Amino acid sequence: MSKSPRPAFRCTECGWETGKWVGRCGECQAWGSVAEAAAPVLRAVAAPVTRAAVPIGQVSVEDSKFRSSGVPELDRVLGGGLVPGAAILLAGEPGVGKSTLLLEVAAQTARYQHRTLYVTGEESASQVRLRADRTGGVHDELYLAAETDLGAVLTHIEQVRPTLLVVDSIQTIGASGIEGVPGGVTQVKEVAAALIRVAKTRNITTVIVGHVTKDGSIAGPRVLEHVVDVVLHFEGDRNSRFRMVRAMKNRFGPVDEVGCFDLSAEGITAVTDPTGLFVERHHANVPGTCVAVTMEGRRPLLAEVQALVTPTPSDKPRRTTSGLDSSRVAMVLAILQQHCGIRLHNNDVFTSTVGGARLSEPASDLAVAIAIASATTGVPAPRGVVAMGEIGLAGELRRVRDLPQRIAEAARLGFQVAIVPEEPGRRSTRQPESWVVEGMKVLDVPDIVSALRLLHFTKRDQPSARDLD
Repeated sequence: MSKSPRPAFRCTECGWETGKWVGRCGECQAWGSVAEAAAPVLRAVAAPVTRAAVPIGQVSVEDSKFRSSGVPELDRVLGGGLVPGAAILLAGEPGVGKSTLLLEVAAQTARYQHRTLYVTGEESASQVRLRADRTGGVHDELYLAAETDLGAVLTHIEQVRPTLLVVDSIQTIGASGIEGVPGGVTQVKEVAAALIRVAKTRNITTVIVGHVTKDGSIAGPRVLEHVVDVVLHFEGDRNSRFRMVRAMKNRFGPVDEVGCFDLSAEGITAVTDPTGLFVERHHANVPGTCVAVTMEGRRPLLAEVQALVTPTPSDKPRRTTSGLDSSRVAMVLAILQQHCGIRLHNNDVFTSTVGGARLSEPASDLAVAIAIASATTGVPAPRGVVAMGEIGLAGELRRVRDLPQRIAEAARLGFQVAIVPEEPGRRSTRQPESWVVEGMKVLDVPDIVSALRLLHFTKRDQPSARDLD
């Protein structure tokens, strides 16, 4: 006789399955969360269709056109605005400003005479009203409900019939009759499925707030990111007012765009030109500084890199970074010592960015190297110079993407000279090539030694990769 399949054991917190019972989940490490789950019996039968299939050319797109959210930077990330019937997941760390941003979006949508329903499960209605009074978000077309039950939320949707629905947050909403606590895998799946089903059938733009884990990933089952149309990540430093929204998934637009915001006590405002937040205006040339041009999505941003090099009596010098990738900074230090003759083995090196900017792009390698070399030699970089380029382990400079956009942005902000990697195959002279773009002088160099020699940070007899040919 064939034996029936043995029921599996499933974690009620993260959905991890195992063939036998254990006291501790092997995925989320929660104690006492593994319980026996009966094997489901699947019986699929034919059912009536909701709408007959038609040729794709006959499908109308009038109901799915973009509608402005009233926040230009958010429209930039979404690809043009809110799409009716779209499900948007906004995740971010606690206290980063998710509720403030969505309350502003709800208020702006209500001002355009589009009825909006804001459902909060984390705060009371009076607490949200206090924030709305502070940020100027009170409007007659903005409806507010404090609910934690899915059935009650669906009833509010039936009564209000909103154009925009905001749910803050999905981890606080629970469905009666479903096993598990609110925020568990089963509950999150059921609540998300119900909200998305209503959004699609009634053409309601739905924005769902999601929590994140301690490593920065979205909490809950991975299927939540698959079923929604757009996944946005709201990030920012607690010590800075600057905030950014990144699109991790977008079915209606690009995924390489970012939106910039300024979070204050009066609310959240869009920052259309954030470059000035990351560049310090010094009254005189200061050693240990250099301006890098990085790309945040398709937007070029200028950020100042600062370095401090001090002697140390310790056998293990300190390597401290803030806003920079520590592994790339360590690689740049090794290249400077090996190829440029800059001895750093008996010095503490501190590197940082201005304004809480985070530079993870390899194009900032050259600016980091120039800042460290300037701090070591005590020679400041010339005023009005920007640097961009990736440094290889052999000391060569590699080309970076979107170079014309970077140069144009630096020229717009008043910089006069740009140091960039040379074009592949150009080896006409032993001196750096130069030309003028957008009223800005551009110097292309083959390697890091040539770049530092150009700024008088290395000895004249220090050979470069081009000199050795």
